[in-house]
Amino acid sequence: MLTDLSGWVIATVAVLGLLSVASGVAVFVVDSMARATFALLGSFLAVAGVLLAFDLVYLAVVTALMMTIEMAIMAVFMVMFMMNPAGLMPMTMVHNPKGSAVVGAGAFVVLTVGIWTIDWPARRGQLPTDSTRQLGEAVMGSHMLVMLIVGIGLFATILAGTVLATARGRYDRFGADLAARRPDDPVPGGLPR
Repeated sequence: MLTDLSGWVIATVAVLGLLSVASGVAVFVVDSMARATFALLGSFLAVAGVLLAFDLVYLAVVTALMMTIEMAIMAVFMVMFMMNPAGLMPMTMVHNPKGSAVVGAGAFVVLTVGIWTIDWPARRGQLPTDSTRQLGEAVMGSHMLVMLIVGIGLFATILAGTVLATARGRYDRFGADLAARRPDDPVPGGLPR
């Protein structure tokens, strides 16, 4: 397989692969949720770059868009709901560090050995005229309608959860015309005005 790739593709994949692994390690090294979120985003964007180098444009775009939106939503929820400001306060990101390091290193070794020792299958048949359509049919098959409904249901759940979690908004706190000098909070606190 490597003989079919040009030198710049191999170099690009190597650099992006190292960047992805380094960003993945940073997720467990940094000391806050917000920094870990953006390190994870960097790792996924590097993987999207690898897919792009292999000319898998559809998968690269889907990976980049999906991960960027997911990490942005995580960051927004951290700002809204975490006790410390935006998850920037120091905290440990690893539980059972020795056990997780052993499991992670073992999985890495097994996957690496598998990648380099297994014979990859040779291509059979002809290239499809529309690889995106073929991929969609292979992944989704006849379940597209179900997945569309599930997607709408998940989006509605996110919205409903946000509405239920924030029972009081700015109009409840500062009045209908937002003219109150102090918020009408059930528990006093917050910043002085």
